[in-house]
Amino acid sequence: MSSFFSCSIPVIYREAIPAAVPVFTRILHRQSTTKVCRSKQTSSNLPYFRKEKFGITHKVSFPKKRIISIPNTNYLTKQASQTKSFHTTSFLKLDKIKTCTTSPAFSLDHREYSTKAETLRMVPPVKPQSFTYPEVRRDESVQDNYHETIISDPYRWLEDPDSEETRQFVQDQNNLTIPYLESCSVREKLRNRLTQLWNYEKYSCPSKRGNRYYFFKNTGLQNQSVLYTQKTLDDEPTVFFDPNALAEDGTIAISTYKFSENGEIFAYGLSKSGSDWMTVHFKNTSTGQDYSDLLEKVKYTHLTWTHDNLGIFYARYPDQEGKTDGSETTSSENQKLYYHRIGTPQTDDTLMVEFPQNPKWMIGAEVTNCGNYLIVLPQEECRDNLVYYASLIEPIKNNLKEPLQLTQVVTKFEADYAYVTNDGSEMIFRTNKNAPNYRLIKIDFNNPVEEAWTTLVAQHEKNVLDWATAVNNDKVVLCYINDVKNTLELHELGDGSYIQDFPIELGTITAFSGKREHSEVFFQFSSFLTPGRIYRIDFHKKPWEAVVLREIKLKGVDTTKFTTTQVFFPSKDGTKIPMFIVHNKELQLDGTHPCLLYAYGGFNISIQPTFSITRLVYMLHVNGIIAEANIRGGGEYGENWHNAGRLHNKQNCFDDFQAAGEFLVQNKYTSCKKLAIQGGSNGGLLVGACVNQRPDLFGAGIAQVGVMDMLRFHKFTIGYTWASDYGSSDSKDHFHTLLKYSPLHNVKVPEQADRQYPALLLLTADHDDRVVPCHSFKLIAEIQHRLKDHPSQTNPLLIRIDTKAGHGAGKPTAKIIEEHTDILCFMIRAMGHQVHEL
Repeated sequence: MSSFFSCSIPVIYREAIPAAVPVFTRILHRQSTTKVCRSKQTSSNLPYFRKEKFGITHKVSFPKKRIISIPNTNYLTKQASQTKSFHTTSFLKLDKIKTCTTSPAFSLDHREYSTKAETLRMVPPVKPQSFTYPEVRRDESVQDNYHETIISDPYRWLEDPDSEETRQFVQDQNNLTIPYLESCSVREKLRNRLTQLWNYEKYSCPSKRGNRYYFFKNTGLQNQSVLYTQKTLDDEPTVFFDPNALAEDGTIAISTYKFSENGEIFAYGLSKSGSDWMTVHFKNTSTGQDYSDLLEKVKYTHLTWTHDNLGIFYARYPDQEGKTDGSETTSSENQKLYYHRIGTPQTDDTLMVEFPQNPKWMIGAEVTNCGNYLIVLPQEECRDNLVYYASLIEPIKNNLKEPLQLTQVVTKFEADYAYVTNDGSEMIFRTNKNAPNYRLIKIDFNNPVEEAWTTLVAQHEKNVLDWATAVNNDKVVLCYINDVKNTLELHELGDGSYIQDFPIELGTITAFSGKREHSEVFFQFSSFLTPGRIYRIDFHKKPWEAVVLREIKLKGVDTTKFTTTQVFFPSKDGTKIPMFIVHNKELQLDGTHPCLLYAYGGFNISIQPTFSITRLVYMLHVNGIIAEANIRGGGEYGENWHNAGRLHNKQNCFDDFQAAGEFLVQNKYTSCKKLAIQGGSNGGLLVGACVNQRPDLFGAGIAQVGVMDMLRFHKFTIGYTWASDYGSSDSKDHFHTLLKYSPLHNVKVPEQADRQYPALLLLTADHDDRVVPCHSFKLIAEIQHRLKDHPSQTNPLLIRIDTKAGHGAGKPTAKIIEEHTDILCFMIRAMGHQVHEL
């Protein structure tokens, strides 16, 4: 099973380049977060798929006019151009310049170049343009005293999302940004191309529950994936649950789910507009009928069934006051664990576990494979958890009417513990206790003292144990990260001895499905150039091997024309940092090509190769290069790698990212002016800090839902949990470290008069209750204020504020395509990229 919380981590769900990864990022029985993008929780029954892969009906229609909605305000931007047909072309060298025409304001120059086989369009930046930015009120009277240091916060008022002044700010900023993005001359063709390529069938791994298989499928452009069922793998599948029927615009999504042990009841959480809040519902799998049960004020939780199939344990915030729709900024505290019995009202639910002396604890819980224990895993921040357990034998006999009596096993927040399986009282956990690369240990609950723990599978000297799942009764599957690529091994469950591995290509196991009592398992593979491949292992047939069950195929594009390489470059302190680079095989390294550099670098999250339509379009039609740097702070090389990029070591993340940019320029993949950087959530912080520290190194920065105010992040929603990576301004020691890199507090006019900030696009959303939008609001206001009168600042400094959207979880396909169209248009317009005729 998975370690409990990645739910509060500031990660966006990503479409490889982030479209927005998890919170709860999990694959079935995964111990580590598939941390973001892969930023999400999926149920422990069925695997999570990145947002690109799912979405609503067989076609997506886009309005010819874009409506920007904010509370109590609607306004209409200018008419968008009509959709035109397009075709695929290949890149050829230019022969000669043909013509040049000038377009009207907020449009682009168009230059057509004749070639022997095609026409390319040059979309350069408009002549150096000075933007008239909105006037945003500064309240210089707002000041805070941090350990005898006075810090002004003139945009504190932007922290109130419901004030009329904040609403006007949103409208004014979108009135500047949206026309700029929509004036890109190739916008409609880009959106059509993204839509065309997105339109391919995507599948999840099958999972067997009861006597049926279940899997998610998206026909191509559906806003949300649809859950199908079939009796055998060869039967024609039928629709079991279609979330697209819940909202016409696709903004209601499944956020978690769990089948009862006998497979007869499907429990599922629904979230609206991307919020982390959910309501829990129940469906009979035989009849398809919904139960009347409704659970509310639910957030950051797994659902786990008792083995009598009569009810679930779940966590909620019963004392939360005010709004619970994702647009609030108040902290979420006092989570409590409840038991809900099917067929009863929520008011009758039994309070099973609470920690009133520790209001910031979040309570993970898991019923063991045998059904006789409940393991409780409290967590205060984004790393380390405690371990408690309670016997369920007598409480179940008494219908779980009383709080559980807990026995504590782990008493200090000093390591991660994730339940894998058990035999009687002997439990197996995956942990980094005395093992920074993780190991499997046995703890006997009849004698749980640490001195009695034993090692089942020792940590690997280099590779990181990413997750472990018991299968086929007496075996355990181990997934390792080896230099950022996954490997899969089979071991004996009894003594941990190695049996065999299952060879896979360079890439990532993005999902896994299997249970200890099953003799078959499924896993899904993806890479930068492979949309997905689902494998099945049948333990009834020897030799045991992974056989392709389903190949997910992209229509109309030959990905074999691209190549992926991994390089290791030195950072500022000499540490070797890995980076994947993907580009056309025929590309000449002459420093002339656009390049998009992405990284995350935080919370022990490993960023591994995954497929992205948006990146593919960037490579196909801009002849761009994709670079993904695995900087410190992530989990690619275990806890030591993580520690090297957190707290007082956070600057290492920024140094690594800047060194990645320098490597790409020095080795003539690109030039500074053609190098764009992108990151989301914690990666948005990365972009914000690096733009401040090295504005000369980058041509553009794209920061999605970023953590930008490092002195106040812990005061909003779940931000206090991030102190494990950032520290907190409440600590004098951490305050001085945070102040040095906080994006909001380090905006400055370049010292050289001829220097400017790179083109900057911040993206946020009104229902983001993970990283609240005021982070981005305050930063863009500060940047525009500081640089609006700088004579050399001709690059745009913009923010895109979405509505009915959150941190990224559950975002409908139509919204993702719209957002990625805007990102591509921003780079094309602001950086003057050549675009293939679409």
